[in-house]
Amino acid sequence: MAEEGRRRGEEEDRGPGAAHRGFVMMENLLEKLKLLNYEEEVLVKHNMKSLTRHYFVSSPYLASNPGEQFYMFTIIAAWLINVAGRRFTEPQEYDEPNATVSNILAELRAFGVKVDFPPSKLKSGSGEFVCFVLDHLAEEALKNRGFTFRRPNYPSENTEEESVMDDDAELTLSKVEEEMIEEADDEEENVMDLEALKLRNEAEPSSKPDDILESTVDAAEWRMEVERVLPQLKVTIRTDHKDWRIHLDQMHQHRDGIKTSLKDTKSYLDKLQEDIGKTLEKVSSREKYINNQLEPLIQEYRNAQARLSEVRPADPQTQTRTRQRYRELIGLSSISEELDKVKQEMEDKGSSMSDGAPVVKIKQSLTKLKQEVVQMDVRIGVVEHTLLQAKLKEKSNMTRDMHATNIPDSAAGTFT
Repeated sequence: MAEEGRRRGEEEDRGPGAAHRGFVMMENLLEKLKLLNYEEEVLVKHNMKSLTRHYFVSSPYLASNPGEQFYMFTIIAAWLINVAGRRFTEPQEYDEPNATVSNILAELRAFGVKVDFPPSKLKSGSGEFVCFVLDHLAEEALKNRGFTFRRPNYPSENTEEESVMDDDAELTLSKVEEEMIEEADDEEENVMDLEALKLRNEAEPSSKPDDILESTVDAAEWRMEVERVLPQLKVTIRTDHKDWRIHLDQMHQHRDGIKTSLKDTKSYLDKLQEDIGKTLEKVSSREKYINNQLEPLIQEYRNAQARLSEVRPADPQTQTRTRQRYRELIGLSSISEELDKVKQEMEDKGSSMSDGAPVVKIKQSLTKLKQEVVQMDVRIGVVEHTLLQAKLKEKSNMTRDMHATNIPDSAAGTFT
């Protein structure tokens, strides 16, 4: 609040047009940037949208995005410094704002521009000081490219007579009224004595022609001249919206419109009033019926409330004793619940000890194991018998083979 008040005080000291100075400066800056072709050299390179007429203007009536505006300001300032002939590294989006602003102001001072404001004024990315910095940098860039602004050369116009004729042809209502009033005043002032006028006419020689005047102008040419001059003699009366007559006519029109609309809507309003009245009557009758039906219950509730108030003790000591008894009852209920749990556990243990089902299951399991052992013994005997037969068969085969190899040797010895 103090900052805003101080800023308003400074604007009032500078003059009534200080609040609009930023708008004018931003428009001039945008024209200079277009002359430097910033759309292709900056916007296309960084994939940014074009600047609006009041992009860097700080105003409560304009939408603002400080982060985006500050980044756009630093990018354009770095580009302008490079275009002006000085090397400047393009800032990145996540660079330190204070360092970036200080470097930009240092380059601006190097161009000979006096900077009498703190760097924090530029961190918002908008405002008069941002436009000031960019405007001076744009001027230096234009100087480096050899561009200068010249005075405009206005072409000479020879249409003064036509404009005068058009202005004279269009008369306003106020001018017509003033001329009529002046003519009436002149007539009153120029009233002369008829006798004196008669004597003066008699003293002066008569200037009447002796012959009858005859026109030598062709009728067709006269009509053409009249048609040519007629548009210039047209009287244009401009309506003034502040005139009370126009307001009065509008009031009459609105009154007639209200009357016609009222005729159509009055019947609907009357019908709506009747419907609302009937609905209210139904609601009131239903309310009375419900009250009559609930009257015994309400009376019973009142009696119960009265009895409760009588039974409820008013003595604080009695209330404390009642609370203690209530707590004791709660404790007893918890103890009874624990006792029930212990009883249940004891019953479960007793039933498990007297029950013979586990012994029966163990006997059945032992019988089953014995049967399985017998079956395994039988299988083992079968396997051993099979192995024994296989060994005997193999031994017999070996013996037969040995005898078969020895017989030919003996036979060969006898033949030799």
